[in-house]
Amino acid sequence: MSQPSFRAKQIYKWLHGSGSTSFDEMTNLSKDLREKLSDIYYISNCEIENKYVSQLDGTVKYLFRLFDNEYIESVIMKYKYGYTICVSSQVGCKMGCTFCASTLAGFKRNLTAGEIESQIHSAQKDLGIRISHVVMMGIGEPFDNYDNVLSFLENVNNENGLNISMRNITISTCGIVDRIYDLMEKNLQLTLTISLHAPNDEIRSKTMPVNKKYPVDTLLKACRDYAEKTGRRVSFEYTLIKGVNDSEENALELAEKLKGSLCHINLIPVNDVKERGNIRSSNETILKFSNVLKRNGINATIRRTLGADINASCGQLRHLKKRGDADENSC
Repeated sequence: MSQPSFRAKQIYKWLHGSGSTSFDEMTNLSKDLREKLSDIYYISNCEIENKYVSQLDGTVKYLFRLFDNEYIESVIMKYKYGYTICVSSQVGCKMGCTFCASTLAGFKRNLTAGEIESQIHSAQKDLGIRISHVVMMGIGEPFDNYDNVLSFLENVNNENGLNISMRNITISTCGIVDRIYDLMEKNLQLTLTISLHAPNDEIRSKTMPVNKKYPVDTLLKACRDYAEKTGRRVSFEYTLIKGVNDSEENALELAEKLKGSLCHINLIPVNDVKERGNIRSSNETILKFSNVLKRNGINATIRRTLGADINASCGQLRHLKKRGDADENSC
C-alpha cells in the first residue's frame, strides 16, 4: 500500500495489543488510510452471544459468535496467580473422543489465528481484566489446526501484542505424534499436555479413535523425545471413568509406562456429558489411583473442577449450532 514501514507496527499494536475490532479505532492513522484498510481487509472478531457466570466459583463461560454465524465457547478461570483463559481452536472437532462434548456436533472449520486471539481480547474487555495465562484446551484439536495455532502463539507472545510469556501457555493434544515432533523442533518454552486417559491400546482405542493411528507406546516415545529436546516437563491428562480406566491395576500399568519420564499427571474426574453416559469414579477410587501413581514415583494431582454448574468443565465445551442450543446452560 506504499506506506512507511512504521505504519505496520502501529497497526500491529492496534490489532494485537489493543484488540481493536474496527480500523476506525486506529486514531494515529490518517482517515484516508483507515478507509482504505476497511475497503480491503476485515478484522476477525468474536462477538459475545451469551455469558454464563458460575455461582460456585466465579468461572465465566462465553458463547462467541463468529463472522459466519458459527459458535464456539471459551472459559475464564481465576487463580491465585491471575486469570487463565481456555480457548477453542476449531469450530467442532474431528477426534471423536467418547468422553467429550466438543465432537458431538461434528467438525465445521478451523479458527484463524485472529479468531483464536480474539477470544482473549473479547473476554478482557468484557471483564475489565488482564489475562496472563492461556490453555488451548477448548473446542477442537490444536494440532489439527497447526499453522494457525503457531501464528496465534507468535502473536500473543509478541511484545507489541498481548506479551504473554510462552511459559504461561499450555497446548493440549489428543496425541498427533507428527505434530509433537514438529513442535519439538520449534523449542518453544510452553507446556505440552497430552490427553492420555488410558494406560494401554485396548482401552484408549475404545475411547479415543486417534490411538488407532498413534498407539500409546508411539505417543509416549514422542513425549520422552520432546521432554529431552526441550527440557520441558510433559503433562498428561487422565480422565477417570468408572469401570473403564480407574482400577488400581490401570494405575500400576500407567506408572510402569511413564517410569523414568519427565512428566506430571493431572487426574480428572469425568464431567457429565448427557449424551455420553460416562459415570464419574468415586472419590475413594480417585484417591487410590493417585496414591498408586505416587508410590511408584509418578507426580500426580487431582484437578479441581471449576464451572460445573455452567457446563464449563473439562470435556463439556460444545460446538453450538445456534444460540438456543446453549440456553439450558444459563444460570
